[in-house]
Amino acid sequence: TGAIAKFASSGKPKGKKDLALQAMSYETAYVAKICMGANDAHTLKVLKEAESYEGTSLIIAYSPCIAHGYDLKDSLTHQKQAVESGHWHLFRYDPRLIIQGKNPFQLDSKKPKLHISDYMNKENRFKALSKMDPERSGELTDKSQLYNTSKWKFYADMANMHKS
Repeated sequence: TGAIAKFASSGKPKGKKDLALQAMSYETAYVAKICMGANDAHTLKVLKEAESYEGTSLIIAYSPCIAHGYDLKDSLTHQKQAVESGHWHLFRYDPRLIIQGKNPFQLDSKKPKLHISDYMNKENRFKALSKMDPERSGELTDKSQLYNTSKWKFYADMANMHKS
């Protein structure tokens, strides 16, 4: 939300699609989201679990891009901020746990503690809108903050579904 893109020159009004959630709905694939700069131990754990799974595994990784406009030497810090702001969530979905009567979904991100603007203001795709239309940029940043907060709560609720 709020990024300037090819088909959203006045700022993207909606959040991104949740490919991981769509894949989890089949209940047959190992699905995870990782961000090496935020948590390398989590990344390694996911790769090992995915490799050991006999079916399909889908790992969605946060990937920095030079087009985002920050110096890539700061990539690890920026990745950490993506997770700490709730822009990117770390989790695992392992269908093997269903057979054991356990919750297959495990949220590995902590509750976001960084305001989304602290993350967004470092990338050209968001900064460009704040220069062109500061009012719309502020509205979309607020919308993004609400979206990320509610998305984390949704994942936290999923993680707590099977707890007694």
